[in-house]
Amino acid sequence: MTAVFDSHSAPVPVEAVVFDLGNVLISWDPHPAIARGVGKEEATRFLADEAFDFHAWNLPQDAGRPWDVAEDVAIESHPHWERAIRAYRANFEESMVGAIQDSVQILYDLQAVGIPLYALTNWSRELFPMARSRFAFLDVFEDIIVSGEEGVAKPDPKIFEILRQRIGRSLDGCIFIDDSMANIAAGREAGLNAILFTDTGHLREDLSVRGLPLSAA
Repeated sequence: MTAVFDSHSAPVPVEAVVFDLGNVLISWDPHPAIARGVGKEEATRFLADEAFDFHAWNLPQDAGRPWDVAEDVAIESHPHWERAIRAYRANFEESMVGAIQDSVQILYDLQAVGIPLYALTNWSRELFPMARSRFAFLDVFEDIIVSGEEGVAKPDPKIFEILRQRIGRSLDGCIFIDDSMANIAAGREAGLNAILFTDTGHLREDLSVRGLPLSAA
């Protein structure tokens, strides 16, 4: 069993590594999806509209709200954005810009040395099947906890308890990688050894100093 090392505690056995997906392994950007329906300039204006707040509207879908309901609510309050609102789901495939290849290579490197691998992602239940069908590397994970399927999204502490139950391991021995500081803080509160993802070079180094056998890129 591999050990985790940091400057503040004794080595801790690594039970597993838990990856976020969006903007850690899969580059996600809503702009291309919306632009497919309304054009680039209109998509830019829509995403910049603080009165609408696309990301705040999108999060309840990650927590299980049906897309039909989400669109109806948004169009009722912002009818002038109807085309842009409908364009995102209709063209969702465009928002998955591609795999972040250097991160995927780290995933495969960890698989090669026998590290148990899991994913914990904020993603709509209705839209996640598109990711499963497109990205073969998702098959590397022993389990993927999808917030939309569980009805609760990061950084809610409940999803970390679901993670613990699903993987059947103490979170104290797990490394967690996410690109959101709010999710990192919640993960640490749950006991995870959490790494804020900024880029793949730093991730490889952060995992190596925790005792995982990764060579330099």
